[in-house]
Amino acid sequence: MTDTRIETFLTLCRVMNYRKTAEELNMTQPAVTQHIHYLEDHYGCRLFIYDRKSLRMTPEAELFKRYAENVTCQEKRLKALLSEKNGSSLSVGATKTIGEYVISEHICAFLGDPANRISVNVDNTEHLLEALSRGEIDFALIEGFFDSSRYASRLYRKEPFVGICGAGHHLAGREVSLDEIMNEELILREEGSGTREILRQLLAEQNRSFSQFGRITSVSNFGLAARILEKGIGISFAYKAVMEREKGLAEFKVRGWDIVRDFNYVYLDNPFSEQAVEIFAGVDPRRSR
Repeated sequence: MTDTRIETFLTLCRVMNYRKTAEELNMTQPAVTQHIHYLEDHYGCRLFIYDRKSLRMTPEAELFKRYAENVTCQEKRLKALLSEKNGSSLSVGATKTIGEYVISEHICAFLGDPANRISVNVDNTEHLLEALSRGEIDFALIEGFFDSSRYASRLYRKEPFVGICGAGHHLAGREVSLDEIMNEELILREEGSGTREILRQLLAEQNRSFSQFGRITSVSNFGLAARILEKGIGISFAYKAVMEREKGLAEFKVRGWDIVRDFNYVYLDNPFSEQAVEIFAGVDPRRSR
């Protein structure tokens, strides 16, 4: 059983306010302070300091936070394993492209065993990594970037990153220069999404930015974005799996951009999380066909 002082510590790390931590945990504020002081005395280091009236984590607290997240995650996974009588139970996260366009057959194959159970949280990279750190999911399938020093990872598959537009758009099927697309309306995923960050970095390498496009439209749901693109409005960039599932879309290429990105299992570095990945990875998606 995880020490309640670790729960207090992790909550304070998240909200960075002693009063709000006490309210969330239904404790008194002095009790929160006592828990933190106990941990500081036990480990012989300061965990939090005030910097111009703002609470700040020390480097030691950052290190301890990784340990505490890992321990919390392992306890939740252990509890789930002990309650299983048959089959496997998984809690999985997936970024939106992967969740909406890639893993359905894999999940169906996993559910081919009637004893198996799974919950899937489809969200953007930023939110999934937060859920992973809190131990709310066993692992996440991530497109794009993550902190490899903080999380363990394993390749799920590689996927081309391409320009997409409506099938009747004047760029459909063409290879064009970067200059040619800069006057187009750009349909972007929301802040925190993997595809948005990949495109931002590609543009930055050419000293370009989103603001240089003719108009920016941000859409968090790619199904809606696809319907807009089908009408010939704007262009976007996404993984080829998206275009292949949306019949009204076509691919275009930007000259000099031959981009392939990894889809990765991302998880906390502990045996229980690794076991969850092994269970899911061991299922053959072709069994669902």
